[in-house]
Amino acid sequence: MAQKTAPDSTRRSERSRRAIYEAALALVGEVGYPKMTIEAIAARAGVGKQTIYRWWPSKSAVLLDAFLDLSEQASAELSEKAGLDEVATALPDTGDLEADLKYVLRATVDEMTDPKFDAPARALAAEGVVNEQLGAEFLEKLLEPQLQLYVDRLRAGQERGEVAAGIDPRIALELWTGPLAQRWMQRTGPLSHAYADKLVEYALYGIAPR
Repeated sequence: MAQKTAPDSTRRSERSRRAIYEAALALVGEVGYPKMTIEAIAARAGVGKQTIYRWWPSKSAVLLDAFLDLSEQASAELSEKAGLDEVATALPDTGDLEADLKYVLRATVDEMTDPKFDAPARALAAEGVVNEQLGAEFLEKLLEPQLQLYVDRLRAGQERGEVAAGIDPRIALELWTGPLAQRWMQRTGPLSHAYADKLVEYALYGIAPR
């Protein structure tokens, strides 16, 4: 007589978690963050709302984890496209700082203009302004690690003489990340590879005549 195998609760939980992530990301794009509810996420994911509350305290926490997961998937896909065996944990370092920064900023523009990233990112950025805890988690878990990659690349450039010794990398990176984020958030102009390139060029070479 064949022995029955006990259900794998770990696999079932992972399927439920994945369904909840997909539901949250889909709903925030369809109805917007204010109208998105835990009940709607549960119904869309095919789980009970108590399942969600067992793992997350609020819809903002669900969306943050869903977006972090989406970002990890995107990093894996980008690394695969670049022919890397593992997810890249550093910015490209070809010895050409301008080319490396343009490559990364173009990829950032592509992500910002992708609807599946745009809606949840805007929701989290806006909610993080009024929800101090969410804002702190968004900064700690997503933004800070990304900014640190720029810091590391600029410091490597300083060691090779690509960047002036007295430059503070943390301030310098704001010369391109700040304007890019502002244009995206306030929709003051189009986001394009050409715009990304100009940010890098202006940051590296300034705007005064040479």
